[in-house]
Amino acid sequence: MKLKVCGMRESDNIRELMEVKPDFMGMIFYPKSARYVEESPQTDLDVATVGVFVNESTEVIKEKSKKFGFEMVQLHGSESVEQAKELKQLGFTVIKVFGVMDQLPLEDMKPYESTVDYFLFDTKTPQHGGSGQKFDWSILESYDLEKPFFLSGGIDLEDLESIKALNIPQLYAVDINSRFEIAPAVKDIQKIKSFKHQL
Repeated sequence: MKLKVCGMRESDNIRELMEVKPDFMGMIFYPKSARYVEESPQTDLDVATVGVFVNESTEVIKEKSKKFGFEMVQLHGSESVEQAKELKQLGFTVIKVFGVMDQLPLEDMKPYESTVDYFLFDTKTPQHGGSGQKFDWSILESYDLEKPFFLSGGIDLEDLESIKALNIPQLYAVDINSRFEIAPAVKDIQKIKSFKHQL
């Protein structure tokens, strides 16, 4: 299973994370987020970097992608199928997020299935993620689409066994964030290292 560490920003912290070698690293470009990124980190990024956006224009996504040098985008708002398709045509790998509480929005997801590369399921909150809250993972058993997905939402070190027990072939990666923080956008690297080692 792959590991994505989201909400990174600080250069020294990112440099330490590079030694852990996660599969993906997310940087958040949502101004209302406590983990909002304004400046490019002063370090080499030896990892697949994901730009996280909420209801942003394609032009801004292109601009930020060029500035920060990433080829993957995570659409964390109510972005349309048309915009996802446009970003795919521009060469991006696209992750489309769906907020979940007590059931999967399968009908809402189906129009995106032929366009995006991955889905991501996060706990539905007004803040568009980073809440540290979990949803009921048992509802993932109803997932019958072929598209691989990332699991997010309040994941902590003690959730490893529950995640492994899910046994869902389409579960491609685990996305960790706020439960591994010392402060917003500052991660506990040893805790991440322990999680990755056991994943």
